[in-house]
Amino acid sequence: MKVKGILFSLMSIFAVVTVAQETMSELPYHQIPDAPESYTAGTVAARMVDGLGFRYYWATEGLREKDLEYKPNKESRTTAQTIDHIYGLSKTIINATLKKPNISSEEKELSFEQKRAATLNNFKRAADILRSSDDISQYNMVFQQADGRTSEFPFWNHINGPIADAIWHCGQVVSFRRASGNPFNSKVSLLRGRLRQ
Repeated sequence: MKVKGILFSLMSIFAVVTVAQETMSELPYHQIPDAPESYTAGTVAARMVDGLGFRYYWATEGLREKDLEYKPNKESRTTAQTIDHIYGLSKTIINATLKKPNISSEEKELSFEQKRAATLNNFKRAADILRSSDDISQYNMVFQQADGRTSEFPFWNHINGPIADAIWHCGQVVSFRRASGNPFNSKVSLLRGRLRQ
């Protein structure tokens, strides 16, 4: 009877681990997508977002609660707060490609895993839209205030604004996780966009 119980427990654990691995492998940017065959404004912009997605995937892969709570000093953001900021930037990026204004609103609290998945999916969806676009000048950033006033910025500001800012903050997450004792996977090749064998 004990053997059957142990076997059942082991099979249950194996099933949970398998489902978790399958779920993680479904997230985009485990590796960077293949490069497009031609250089256009859309494919280059998409590749920038793909590079961001790949960096974010590996910067956040395997973070522990201890890592999420880490901050280098009292004035700094924690890793979790930095990830919140990147999530917000990902919403700005996807909203521009969907031609939707950015409107401040309350949203339900997400777990780290949910936020990570949403961020990666925002990057992927935005990159896919950019990749197939003949005219990226149509993707302005629009910020709408509660009183209805709006501020609008061309795609140029998108590159030096939220895209570059998110890349910058991915580097912070990598630095913070190293400081909290959980370094970035040394097999990740940022140049090739793959794991080294």
